[in-house]
Amino acid sequence: MKKSLSILLFIQLLILTIALAQKPTKYNSAEIQLKLQKLKVLGNVLYVAAHPDDENTRLITYMANEKKVNAGYFSFTRGDGGQNLIGPEIRDELGVIRTQELLAARRIDHGQQFFSRAVDFGYSKNPDETFTIWDREKVLGDLVWVIRRFRPEIIITRFNTVPGGNHGHHTASAILAAEAFELAGDKTKYTDQLNYVKPWQPTSLYWNTYWWRKSDYQKDTSELISIDVGKFNKLLGLSYTEIAALSRSSHKSQGFGATGSRGEQMEYLQYELGAKAENDAFEVVDISWNKILGGKEINDQIDKLLEIYNPNKPEAILSNLITLKNSIEKIGDDFWKQKKLSEIDEIVYAVTGLYLEAKAGDFTACPGEEVVLNIEAINRSSSNIILKKVKLKDLHDVSDYSMPLKNNDLHNFQININIPGNSAYSQPYWLVKDHDIGTFEVDDQLMIGKGENDAAVSCEFTLSIEDEEFVFTRPVIYKRNDPVRGEVYRPFVIAPPVLANIEGSVVIFENHAYQNINVNIRAGKDQLKGTLMLDLPESWNVEPKSYNFELLQKGEKGLFNFKITPPDKQETATARAIVKLGSEQFQYSLEEINYDHIPAQMLFNSSDVKFVKLDLEKGNEKVAYITGAGDNIPKNLRQIGYTVDIINDLEFSDEILDQYDVIILGIRALNTVERLKFDFDKLLEFVKRGGNLIMQYNTSHRLVTENFAPYPLKLSRDRITVEGSKVKILNPNHPVLNYPNKINENDFDDWVQERGLYFPGNWSEEYETIISAHDPGEKPLDGGLLIAKYGKGYYIYSGLSWFRELPAGVPGAYRLFVNMISLGKSEK
Repeated sequence: MKKSLSILLFIQLLILTIALAQKPTKYNSAEIQLKLQKLKVLGNVLYVAAHPDDENTRLITYMANEKKVNAGYFSFTRGDGGQNLIGPEIRDELGVIRTQELLAARRIDHGQQFFSRAVDFGYSKNPDETFTIWDREKVLGDLVWVIRRFRPEIIITRFNTVPGGNHGHHTASAILAAEAFELAGDKTKYTDQLNYVKPWQPTSLYWNTYWWRKSDYQKDTSELISIDVGKFNKLLGLSYTEIAALSRSSHKSQGFGATGSRGEQMEYLQYELGAKAENDAFEVVDISWNKILGGKEINDQIDKLLEIYNPNKPEAILSNLITLKNSIEKIGDDFWKQKKLSEIDEIVYAVTGLYLEAKAGDFTACPGEEVVLNIEAINRSSSNIILKKVKLKDLHDVSDYSMPLKNNDLHNFQININIPGNSAYSQPYWLVKDHDIGTFEVDDQLMIGKGENDAAVSCEFTLSIEDEEFVFTRPVIYKRNDPVRGEVYRPFVIAPPVLANIEGSVVIFENHAYQNINVNIRAGKDQLKGTLMLDLPESWNVEPKSYNFELLQKGEKGLFNFKITPPDKQETATARAIVKLGSEQFQYSLEEINYDHIPAQMLFNSSDVKFVKLDLEKGNEKVAYITGAGDNIPKNLRQIGYTVDIINDLEFSDEILDQYDVIILGIRALNTVERLKFDFDKLLEFVKRGGNLIMQYNTSHRLVTENFAPYPLKLSRDRITVEGSKVKILNPNHPVLNYPNKINENDFDDWVQERGLYFPGNWSEEYETIISAHDPGEKPLDGGLLIAKYGKGYYIYSGLSWFRELPAGVPGAYRLFVNMISLGKSEK
């Protein structure tokens, strides 16, 4: 019974770690013992792949918790080009979500997280294409930088260097890992990095072969290093595969929830470069204290700590920890000195039951603003501890206290701080500057590779612990009590004094009709007076030209309406909300990303919004929408005048469905909407009675039903990744290309990221093919838009990436999508 309870508590702690990511870490006795064991190990391993969720959490968990080496994951991208199963965010915003999911995964499996500046630009069919879009020299240098800074003895790649049958990013990640392995130790390469780090030559590079796809290597595993990652950790009460499943489940936006497994689970490493090991990748390198001058004495001291450690009285080892700290301070290896001193500091913090927190009364502040911090300090041990100083990290303001912290005696007090006037806003560092399709712009060498920004403001607590000085740095946080979730933390951020959001990321103007466009402004501080303007090219008419406003309280909002008349001709323009406060101008918007499994994120992007004047004809069809994995298409259709109802939770009766002219299924509805397994035949009956049914893309695996079409149709993994690939019109006289808008090849200009994905691969003769396209050097794909008459209505299956094109304001995409909605109307 006790064992079951300990496992349950550990799982609950892991779940809390995900949901309350800003909550301070509190170590239990088992975790303290693991940290003590880790003090004996001086080794690092770096796992390398292309995207969030590419990493093998089973192997990372094993390395971090069984081998007790520092296990890092280097992801070349942040997953910005993927899909989103939990909401409408795509591109940069999705990259922020997936970054936080990776950081949550590492908190569970005890790994560390690194990135390059490469952008996930979408699916790539080969590494050559990838290298034409990524700045190869920069992203290779980013991996060299992380290797030199993290200093791994062993590098492991998720993928191999053989092109074909794999994502181009995947293969590229392995190719660059091999190159970086050779370059990191060369002092003549990337010499600008040597102002901060020294060259570092890893010992070995291995490929973690694919357990899910038996490769030639893995058919005979006798030459491979075999690792049983299914071992049971008695202190944690879980196997490494159970922990890995919890880590894997952090990737919620990708639908990668995993079930824990028990028993033997084998992973294999194929030797690639460097020194070759036979049984254990680390057997060819010393990861003990023996490699450090004076290390034997230190190792003996750690053994003594482990011998006398009593989980019922953890502070009893404090004097031994201080002795160990003083011994490590004398070693000559600065890298391991700093690593191990940091580990000792955290163990001291844990065994004394220290809790130090700096809490702000709000989660934002502006540069120059005074902030009151509520400080909480408590010692929950019999140790002699005195709080001597509290100061802001990197600033000179110091509060002296000499405050004894007696056992379990809580101290709460306040300090006033001033946010420096030159403080940068808390924008994710890789999004501060505009970037191209392939590479983020980051100039600060010390930021490159980091998972996320450092805390906006941190407090340094200087304590005397048994007459030894310790400094603990803790981020300033904001927290509140939620009636359902309890204590909820969120990051404290530095924000602009005023934020202006034009409603909609893209605004579509249908024909010559004007629109009333709302601009929301929000005060970032008290007593805000200023002027709001909406800036557009002269061909667009804006009324009024500006508004004067006054917002008295921080957080107060104002709504201002501008009448916008588009030009006569089709045109795309950039609208910018500009706020003048005295002599300063601000043009920042706010996007908040709030999901329970990651910390709340605030993005301070430019206030720019795309305005598109369309030459568009449309009917007045009433549209029903069944949402799938999440997209913005209902919003996009409403913007051009359609009535769109979400019907996921309605009964699919004839009476309800027949209110509509067309039913549209959102992206991946066949993968995510369980009721379609039972109710899809009702949608086909709707088509028989004269309605139109539009199917958007679904992945070819994990379909809730195979019976989703009136005639035989089978999905494939075919896709067209080059958004500018030439489109050939196969059936120019088909109504979908002629009513109400005349479609030609020009309507496929300016598409973004891709043409489409998961096209049907086989279909019966009842379907008409409309267009054809292909990536360079590949066969034509005709399945991007298939249409079949069924009864009195039309069934349409389209793998074209409408979920990207409509939110991006691509004119031709709107014109063709409207034609699909109106299909059959020209016959009446």
